[in-house]
Amino acid sequence: MKKKFFALLLALSLTLSLAACMKQPAESDVDLGAFYTALLEEGEWPELMSLENEQLDAFYPGLLDLELEQCSVSTAAIGSIACEIALVEVKNTEDVETVEGILQARVDYQVGDGNSPGGAFYPATMEAWEQNSRIVSNGNYVMLAVCEDADGAVEQFNALFA
Repeated sequence: MKKKFFALLLALSLTLSLAACMKQPAESDVDLGAFYTALLEEGEWPELMSLENEQLDAFYPGLLDLELEQCSVSTAAIGSIACEIALVEVKNTEDVETVEGILQARVDYQVGDGNSPGGAFYPATMEAWEQNSRIVSNGNYVMLAVCEDADGAVEQFNALFA
């Protein structure tokens, strides 16, 4: 019961997050909100919170400057847990590479450069970001999955386009 409540709460949060970063109505073939909900229902996830507006811009600078059809980013509610899901559909195919770069910059920041601590701060969390981060794209759709089963999330994402 508790898991279903959190899944519903996260679905509502995702809907609000999608609305916050969309610049126009989506005419998408793939519903990233439905994918996100299914992903959470099928796996073991910590409590996540949606990033919106200022938070989204701070964590992913430049993302909101692009023409987005769909956009949702959720991160672990507890900073010491390496878990984040970013789902983006861009309007223009030429922006896919830009989104991939923005997502990679987030991973790089969390991991750090070896001389100073990364944004994830704790050594185990920085290592988890480094080992468990996957960025994948299909057409105009891009996903960053940071979690223990990032490869499983990638498989599910890729299955949307099979």
